[in-house]
Amino acid sequence: MIEQTELIVTKWLYHPPVISIEEEPEKLFSSISLNVIKKRAATKKGIACQFTIRFVFENETILEYVAEDSYVIDLQDVIDKNELQRMIRNSYSKFKEKFDLRKLSTVLRNKLLLPFDETKYDLEPVLPLLQ
Repeated sequence: MIEQTELIVTKWLYHPPVISIEEEPEKLFSSISLNVIKKRAATKKGIACQFTIRFVFENETILEYVAEDSYVIDLQDVIDKNELQRMIRNSYSKFKEKFDLRKLSTVLRNKLLLPFDETKYDLEPVLPLLQ
């Protein structure tokens, strides 16, 4: 059995820019990263999917947002690549949902997160973490 935990925001550092991003939107950049962390207890195994996004405007970070979502898995359960992809997609969906709510109080309220590009990540090294 696989249990997904609640998404935990571990960092939300917002620094409003001095200049309006509406005046020079081409100077706004964002980057996203995924870190998969192995978790283990005596009777369970699991992973945490940690996403980080940074918005940079005129070489200054205006927002750094980090959130982590965990999966608790019975030791005997085998997780294949398709299941791992589904887990990561679900985590990203929760990450994006939380961003969409929190961004409303920032200058990024009209910005969208790009869809998560799975082709940028090799998941094969992650599978042994789930053995």
